[in-house]
This record gives sequence, C-alpha cells and structure tokens, in this order.
Amino acid sequence: GNQKATHSENSQGKKSQRAEEAIFYMNCRAAYLTVLKSSLENIKSKEQLSLVLQQAGRNPSQKTINKYWTSQTTSLNFDDFCAILKKEKPATKNELLEAFGKIDTDKAGYIFHDELYRILTTRGDKMTWEEVTTITKQADFNCSGKLDYNKFCELYLTTSEQCCKAARDRLEVDPRLRQQQFGNQTETSSEGITLPVSKPSPRISRKTDHKLAKGDSRAPSRPSSAQSGKASTSTTVTVGASSSRNTKLIIEPDTMKEWQCAQSKGCFYLEEDGEIISHKYRLHLPQRSAVCITIKPLNIPQAEGKSCHWLSVDTALFILKENETQENLQLVNFTELQHKEMFGWRGELGSGVYWLLPFTTGCRLRKVKTQIPGEAKLVWRDEDGELALTKEFRAALLEIFETIDLDGNGLLSLEEYNFFELRTSGEKCDQEAWAVCKENFEMKKNELTRQGFMDLNLMEANDRDGDPWDLWVTLLSLGYNKALEMTEACPFVIDICAERCKPRIKAISLEAGGSQLSRAVCRSVVSKGEAKVLDGSENIIIHTYKSGSRITSVIENKSENKVIIHVNSEQSKNCLNSRGLTIFAVEVAPKSMMVSQHVMPLNEEEEWIYSCVHSLV
Repeated sequence: GNQKATHSENSQGKKSQRAEEAIFYMNCRAAYLTVLKSSLENIKSKEQLSLVLQQAGRNPSQKTINKYWTSQTTSLNFDDFCAILKKEKPATKNELLEAFGKIDTDKAGYIFHDELYRILTTRGDKMTWEEVTTITKQADFNCSGKLDYNKFCELYLTTSEQCCKAARDRLEVDPRLRQQQFGNQTETSSEGITLPVSKPSPRISRKTDHKLAKGDSRAPSRPSSAQSGKASTSTTVTVGASSSRNTKLIIEPDTMKEWQCAQSKGCFYLEEDGEIISHKYRLHLPQRSAVCITIKPLNIPQAEGKSCHWLSVDTALFILKENETQENLQLVNFTELQHKEMFGWRGELGSGVYWLLPFTTGCRLRKVKTQIPGEAKLVWRDEDGELALTKEFRAALLEIFETIDLDGNGLLSLEEYNFFELRTSGEKCDQEAWAVCKENFEMKKNELTRQGFMDLNLMEANDRDGDPWDLWVTLLSLGYNKALEMTEACPFVIDICAERCKPRIKAISLEAGGSQLSRAVCRSVVSKGEAKVLDGSENIIIHTYKSGSRITSVIENKSENKVIIHVNSEQSKNCLNSRGLTIFAVEVAPKSMMVSQHVMPLNEEEEWIYSCVHSLV
C-alpha cells in the first residue's frame, strides 16, 4: 500500500514538473516572439537580448547582459534564451523590499526623492536625471517628495506580469506563431538543455541497481536502458587512490635555467547562477621556441588556523592560435600533465599570438550552502570616534590585493585595478578618476600601493558612515562569504618559460569562457579520449578522456537531427560531477558535440570509480 502511494506521489510529481516545464517554455516563446519574427531567428545584439528578457518579466542590469553577451558573442538562439531565463529568476516582492530596505535604514517605508536621485544616478547601472524623474512623477507611489517603495514594488510586479500575459495572449490568438518550432541549440554550447517533452522518458529498469547496491562494484554487462531497446553505451573507469596526482611534468630545472619566463595571476569567480568566469590572456612569442606552460591555484599565505579553500580546485589552460580573425581560434594544445595541484604542457610553439583560456570543471568550485555562525565585522570606531578597518577585514583585503595584482609587482596599475572594478561594480575607472586617486591615496610610479588600496576601502566605509553594505557587495562579488572566507573564487597563477625568446602575457578580459572555450574542451576530449558508439545508433559517439585527476565525457551527434541523451552515473563511487546530478538528460544539436559531464574524486586518498550509461531517449 505504501509503495503504491509513493509511486502515485512520484507520478503526480513528474506530471506537475512536466506541466511547469510546459508553462515555462510557453512563456519563453511568448516573450521571444514579441521581439523576433520566429523562434528560429537569433538574437543579434545586447539591446535585443535586454528587450526580450524584459518581455519575459525580467529586469536585467548591464552586468547581467554583459555576462551572457561577451566580447566573443555574435548571436544567441532560442535555446540559449531559455537557458538564460532558467538562471535569471524574476525578482520577488521580498527581494525588492529587501533592496529598498538597505537604503531605508530607518525602516520608514519610504525614501526621499533627493536620496533616490543620488543613489540611482551614481551607483550600479546609473540612471539619468530624466529617467529618475519619470519614476518620481508617478502619482501612484509618490507623495510629498517621497517614494512609497511598497506601492512601487506592487505596481512593478503587476506591470511585469501584465507584460508577460500580453505576450502569451498574442501567442494564443496568432495560429502562425503558435505552430512555430523551437530553435536548435548552437554547436558550441556547453550546457545541455532538458527537452520540454509532453510524455515521460522511457522508464529505466532498476533491477541492476539493486544488485550493485549490495557492494558489487562491477558495471552491469548491459546498460539498464538496453532492456527497453534504446541505443546506449556504458563506460567504467577505475582510478586508484592518489594515482591521479602522480603524473610528473617533464620539466628539468637544470635544462631550463637559461630559459626566459613570464608570469601572470588571475582568478576564477563563481557567479550567482553557478557559471564560472575568469581572466583570459594573450600570449606573444617573438620567435619559434620550446615552451613550458603551467597553471595552478595561487597559494596565498594565511593567518594561523585559516586554510586556502581553493587549493583543491582543478585548473587547466587551453592554448589557441590566433588567425586572421578572432572568430575561429585554432586549438593548439592544453595542460594535460599533472603534478600535485599543478597542470602543465611542454612543447614547441611557432612565433605569433596565442590565446590562453583558463578552465576549471566546476566540480569543486561550486555553490555550497554552509551555515555561517555570524557575520564578520568589517569596521570599528576608535576612542576618538574615527572609523578603522578590522584586523580580519584588512587580512581579506590583502588577500584580494594579492589576487588582483596580476603581474605580482606589489602595486596595482590602472589596468589591474579596472579588472577589480569591473568585477565589483561593472564599471571602469578612467584616467581622470585615477588622477583623483593619485591625489588622495598612496601611489608609486602611478600604481596603487597596498596601503593606498586599504585607505580607498576605508574611504568607502566613511562615505557610508560606517555602514558596511557596499563593502559586503565588493566582498561577495569576489567570492567571500560572511565569515570572510574565499569560498566562491579560485585565484591562480600562470607561468610561461621559453627557450629562445622572451614570452609576453597580458590579461585581456574577465568573462565566461564562451563558445571558444566550449569548443576547445570538446575538441581536446575528442582528439585524446576513447570513443564509443552508442549501440544501435552509429551517429552518436561518447568520447571519454582522463586527464590527471579528472574525467570528461563528450557527446558527439553526427546525425542530421537533434537528439536527447539520458545520462545515468548512479553507479559511480567516490565521485563529484560538474552537473551536481547523477541522472539527467541533455539535448545535442545536429552535427555538433557538447560536454556531458566532468568528474573528479570526492576523496583523492581513496579509489574512485566513474561508471556511466548514456542512452538515446
């Protein structure tokens, strides 16, 4: 009886989930077709992306738009748009009220227009005076020079819902729009999109799972989905304890003493939606030379009792050659050799310009909900009532300085400081503002010192009369939690040594890896990994590649049609994967390939087993 009830509940849950998905995709299409003629037409500009997101009830900031429309983006299709909407949830009333509450420190329920003008024209996505005036002139939520933000939030949410409803109504009454097909996922996308199907996926037999649960670590002789007649293939890789970290880099210090070297630091940052962004680099070699390129997490000295949470994060570098255009960079190689936490590559490179794209799988740099006992204090007042930075906050700022000082010279250039500004405020500091900094804070050779950086943050605290809100915005955007631990970022260091010339490395941007990195990851796995054809479907190939302490699988679809692949890695032992799920489904566009998942050991001191079944749905 209990089993039947549970089965019924599960069935109801699946129906409810499918109904939610159907509504979600209907809303996606309604918004998309309000701006574009067809769901097969692509978004061609930032402005179009912003407009179509607004039609879906979102209010994207410039920082949000820049996250999805990077310097390498030329277009986004319908599936990309759906993926963005899944990540960018509409603001709730509580979230809006909380944001206003940070301005309304007296909790009066309103904000004076003068204060509103000051904040909206100087912070974040700065508004013009005229735009703010448009808000303050609305009689519905303004009175006597004050904005009633509770009423404003209600009207904002109502208007947003009316906008979405109008788009849905238009879709319903126009049969031409209603019959349009969904767009296909782009070739280079690294994210799988679960297809919104109206019928459940074929059931997977659980008999094999019960047998394996009793301690038998062998993979089933046939994939469980094969019993339903679907094309499938299984892969099992067993790795001994710590063996994955014992690959020696072929670097002989004696033979490299005369080599010329260059170094740059950088950082992976975890976004709110789980996406990872990092610095990207351009490498220039004046002539052909043997080179050695390595990347590893940056070990920053810690106070007693504190540890570098990020040292276990995996890192890699993909080396791409720049051609006449930046559109189609060619994969040269990647850092596949591992020694402890360092990954490296050694070989010969011709003269010219190369792109170095840092990469981490996301297995260990990911969102984790942890209980923080209490919020760290950032500032305090001395006996004279003067504000000062706490010892703990000063230590965090020194850590940040060490991370953003990319060339490691102990000073921040305007270029280095601007990467910090872009990450924390979404804006850049121009030469004029830098000159003002020079007048007020300690600099050497036109570069900001550590003390100058400390004083700049103290000034920010003074500007808010000791309110640490802005300081916390900075810290959280740099990967710190409320206990001042860097848990959602991973600083790294890149070293390049060349035998015959002086290499030059320069950080160019701070953004998501984008299509170039996705393509490079897929091509590296396809070129080096083991290929298995899905039984019964010769056009679907699963490529699996082990590099050091990580395993990556890539799905290649050679057919003319998009396919849905069901992925089941429940039988894996002592593993972390990049998706955070042991069972999921991905959609692969025709004539394309995409990453299925990255896998790493949970505990490297113990044996780990990657066991995965890919099945055609």
